[in-house]
Amino acid sequence: MNHTARPITTSVFELFKVGPGPSSSHTIGPMLAGLDFRNLLELLPGEDKRRSVSLTVRLLGSLSATGRGHGTDKAVLAGLMGYSPRSCPDALPAGVLDMPPDQHALRLGGAVVELDGDTVVFGELEHGYPFSNTLIFSLSDAEGNPVLQRVYYSVGGGFIQWDGWSAPERDPPPHPFDSAGGLRGLVEESGLSLPQIIMDNEMAVTGLGRPKILAELDTVIDLMRRCVDRGIRAGGLLPGRLGVYRKAARLAHRADCMDDPLNRFLGLLNAYAFAVAEENAAGGIIVTAPTCGAAGVVPAMLTIMEGYLGFGPQAVRDGLLAAAAVGFLAKHNAGIAGAEVGCQGEVGVASAMAAAMLAQARGYPPRIVENAAEIALEHHLGLTCDPVGGYVQIPCIERNAMGALKAYNACLMATAEDPDRHRVSLDMAIQAMGETGHNMDRKYKETAGGGLALSVGGC
Repeated sequence: MNHTARPITTSVFELFKVGPGPSSSHTIGPMLAGLDFRNLLELLPGEDKRRSVSLTVRLLGSLSATGRGHGTDKAVLAGLMGYSPRSCPDALPAGVLDMPPDQHALRLGGAVVELDGDTVVFGELEHGYPFSNTLIFSLSDAEGNPVLQRVYYSVGGGFIQWDGWSAPERDPPPHPFDSAGGLRGLVEESGLSLPQIIMDNEMAVTGLGRPKILAELDTVIDLMRRCVDRGIRAGGLLPGRLGVYRKAARLAHRADCMDDPLNRFLGLLNAYAFAVAEENAAGGIIVTAPTCGAAGVVPAMLTIMEGYLGFGPQAVRDGLLAAAAVGFLAKHNAGIAGAEVGCQGEVGVASAMAAAMLAQARGYPPRIVENAAEIALEHHLGLTCDPVGGYVQIPCIERNAMGALKAYNACLMATAEDPDRHRVSLDMAIQAMGETGHNMDRKYKETAGGGLALSVGGC
């Protein structure tokens, strides 16, 4: 048995969550924070409700720097109006201020607190809170005295925390691990496969039975497929002032016309990644994998596995569970938020997840699955998060395609080499990612203050 001080208890369906783009940390997380604060307001004593007249939400750090391009203010308002990421209509946050006026208010007993474009304030970039993506919700009375305040942190992948937050109490996983080496050891000691280990842990931490988990996995897979399909069929200009046009449909058409099978394969993989990344950039409903900004990589690999390589449903499910394991390890031991570790934690981790998914679906042993993930992650180390204009478009969309291509090549390399001669472990690569992200200058961590965000003219 692998004993760990802090075993991973994250659910597969917390990593693969459904919600609107373009950013899990800037859209899904803030929407969840708004919804949570709305629920807190319902618990206020009647006297506090009656004296409440105004609500302000202050965005700090990366949320302030790029929140306008990401639509963070509108996501917060959607959450305060009672919408959750999973159930909100497609592209709802972008149009939230166009909804009927009677929906732009919180009714607290006899009091009415209006929500409008001035509710959310873009604050300081530098602050003393523990996470870059910080939101301060403040409900006040007529004299400006606080009635209720809560500080939230959007920590990446749509996960949120707050002052006083503690991880939810869950039954301990039967196969505890907190490292790739530990997970591999569990497989070797137990005789179970890697997907079985993740499945057993999922049943324990969620209380769900195997049939329900399989059904939920199939739902995630279907949502990923549908997102690829929507993106492949869509055209036109993406939102915002950058003038970026969708390319997925053109890429798919060109790939279908290619006689060379290798070029056709690579062209389709590119097109599928573009399709989801463009849907995300347009504020469409996607699946975080592990984030919105990197949501095109895993679905692209999944679609090519099913449609081009001929993998069946069980192989795809097993692959997705292996991908989840890699995402867990990166989140647990380094980070998956561009605002904390740069794009190496988003597209880099997504590429590692996709490489592991393909290797697992092909039936390779855990050492090779791990090596495939490591190679993909290693060759994203140091990748900055420098969204031009604060939009998840340049360079984010193309990076999804490059991440998918790197994932395929990483799997190819891992399956061709002698695994006993592979010198860098996945744990080492994740540690390097964490250290690199910690030392990376703030301007390269989703603030649009450096890199391409500055060098691309006219934006």
